[in-house]
Amino acid sequence: MTKFLIISLGAIAGANARYWLGGWAAEKFGAAFPYGTLIINLTGSLILGFFFTLITERFIVDSNWRLLVAVGFLGSYTTFSTYTYESVNLILTGQVWLGALNLFAGSLLGAVAALAGVVLGRAV
Repeated sequence: MTKFLIISLGAIAGANARYWLGGWAAEKFGAAFPYGTLIINLTGSLILGFFFTLITERFIVDSNWRLLVAVGFLGSYTTFSTYTYESVNLILTGQVWLGALNLFAGSLLGAVAALAGVVLGRAV
């Protein structure tokens, strides 16, 4: 039960950060382009790469920090960060083809899935 609470606390913070940053970006740059989502996805990827590098290569930390930051906070802030980190990690471990495949397939198939969702939503 403690793990669920730790994840939940991180998720609350991540969702609120996403909401705040998205609103700020729309006010600052306008809503013609999804600047907020772009900023969120890029900062989430940066934070996850930095965080995982620290906890796997630099410091020994309690596993609850991974739950709080990576699963909870970044899981609700953006899942794009996980997608990009896993892709880069595949590339860095010599699995270049799989990393590239994940990047391109995720983007292309994600766009197809989003389009399918729009079509289904409009058909209802």
